[in-house]
Amino acid sequence: MVETSEQIRPLAPASERPTSSDDEAAAATPVNHRRRRLLRCCACVGAVLLIQAVVIVILIFTVFKVKDPVIRLNGVTVDRLDLINGTTTPQPGSNMTLTADVSVRNPNYASFRYPETTSSLYYRGTEIGEARGPAGKARARRTARMNVTVEVIADRVTGQPELGSDINSGVLTLGSYTVVGGKVKILMVKKHVRVTMNCSLTVNLTSQAIQEQKCKRKVKL
Repeated sequence: MVETSEQIRPLAPASERPTSSDDEAAAATPVNHRRRRLLRCCACVGAVLLIQAVVIVILIFTVFKVKDPVIRLNGVTVDRLDLINGTTTPQPGSNMTLTADVSVRNPNYASFRYPETTSSLYYRGTEIGEARGPAGKARARRTARMNVTVEVIADRVTGQPELGSDINSGVLTLGSYTVVGGKVKILMVKKHVRVTMNCSLTVNLTSQAIQEQKCKRKVKL
């Protein structure tokens, strides 16, 4: 029997032979890693966005919540009052000029812009004058002040029988009605605010200062 110079190598056992399923598993391993990594990244981004959304909502309803502006009548100064000589009675047909010191306090973390303000003055239920204040802006958590000039129609005042006794007493009880409308913008939230204020005030004619003031505010958002 002739022996060949090359030995015939035995075949590998069937259990050690690579199969198609092993090839597929080896190829699928990197894909699964990438997919898991992508899912983890998406989960992290989603969690961060959710936390930011929750923080923004909390800030909007707490720190950045739109609060009502506060209007206050700080004082009234009598600039001009024409009286009949030797009396405390205003001259017929003359006008009385008052300057009202009005402040608008803005408690918000954003500026409050408002157009012209309207103020009406009343004496014993009768409207005796009206004034319009200039447009302006109250900065965040600040107070804006303005001087509003009121032209009082003296004939409407002299028609009141109690005027003489009020002037002799040195005090004058007046009523005021003020309207301020504007808007506050915080982040992406814009709120239109309209504040009305009814006040009853007692003015000392000697010191031209307000002795007592009671106000009722009404806010419409």
